Amino acid sequence: MDDDSTHRIETRAIHAGQDPDEETGALMTPIYANSTYVQDGPGDHRGYEYSRTGNPTRSDLEDNLAALEGGEFGRAFSSGMGGINTVLNLLEAGDHVVTGDDVYGGTHRIFTQVYDKYDLSFDFVDTTDHDAVADAMREETALLWAETPTNPLMRVNDISALADLAHEYDALCAVDNTFATPYLQRPLEHGADIVSHSLTKYLGGHSDVVAGALITDDEELDEEIGFYQNSVGATPSPFDCFLVLRGTKTLGVRMDRHCENASELARWLDDHDAVSDVYYPGLESHPQHELAAEQMDDFGGMLSFEVDGTLEQASTVVEETDVFTLAESLGGVESLIEQPAAMTHAAIPREERLEAGLTDGLVRVSVGIEHVDDMKADLDAAFDAAF
Repeated sequence: MDDDSTHRIETRAIHAGQDPDEETGALMTPIYANSTYVQDGPGDHRGYEYSRTGNPTRSDLEDNLAALEGGEFGRAFSSGMGGINTVLNLLEAGDHVVTGDDVYGGTHRIFTQVYDKYDLSFDFVDTTDHDAVADAMREETALLWAETPTNPLMRVNDISALADLAHEYDALCAVDNTFATPYLQRPLEHGADIVSHSLTKYLGGHSDVVAGALITDDEELDEEIGFYQNSVGATPSPFDCFLVLRGTKTLGVRMDRHCENASELARWLDDHDAVSDVYYPGLESHPQHELAAEQMDDFGGMLSFEVDGTLEQASTVVEETDVFTLAESLGGVESLIEQPAAMTHAAIPREERLEAGLTDGLVRVSVGIEHVDDMKADLDAAFDAAF
């Protein structure tokens, strides 16, 4: 499709990076299940030589993702953590990283339990507090890593402000855009250097694939990312790439329903006697609501709430749902519910977790595309069982 940049995101999601197969006319990108490719002479290949290095199905996905984020270059990985690991591969011993104090538990784990032994240091701060971020930055800071909205407290970070702070120190600014997706927010437009995605979530959209991606506008940075993508080998299979490409085609219609349902459910929970606090950027009471309205095109399908009760009562709530499935992950068409303290953020020490606001009674919800009235009835029944 010619000049994808002139089309709106719903159109790019379906067409960008993908042309009908020249030989057969196949509309959908074929699954090129090849490990290797014939060469016309030693080193004289036709664009592909080995599928860890490059694969046509993966190339189409990478071009599609780059177009969605408004970037020039995309790289796909076998998981979101594979992408995050590659960002850390860009650093050197002695480098320093500033990140949020409520980042995803897997991100926290790779920072503190994997890369700390390679002489990298990490400061975890409230990234909505720009003074705290500025105080944490130092001469050896090489990366500022941010999520927005954050997982699971739904804090909204000012990408432009964080990018400016990072660039004052010649550091990279990387933004995990998994919760918002490029349909709602495009960090490169706000000065970020790298955008990270767990494609497992909304971009795949059907809870049937695990994959990740990094997108950038910087050709030199992309080449370095590509070097580690190939050298470390955390690349997705052609079939996984095909599944994500299938998912991105319906991203717009799915995200519209996710946002609509989440907004209505958040307001209903905000008035519920069993709930003490609701964390959703679309609520006017959210501390970064105005920033979210300015930076995002809508407020997303993720929310968290505090059960007004004990740890055991919160556990009962997540165990007694039916429409909401008790499971980790997010972003599929089905609604999921989980208790971060015991599940997605269990890797964070309890004292540190509580200090960051991740309480035992916190419940995180991935709002699916079922009928919202069925979601309300399901949670009401769970609250009745708990209380």
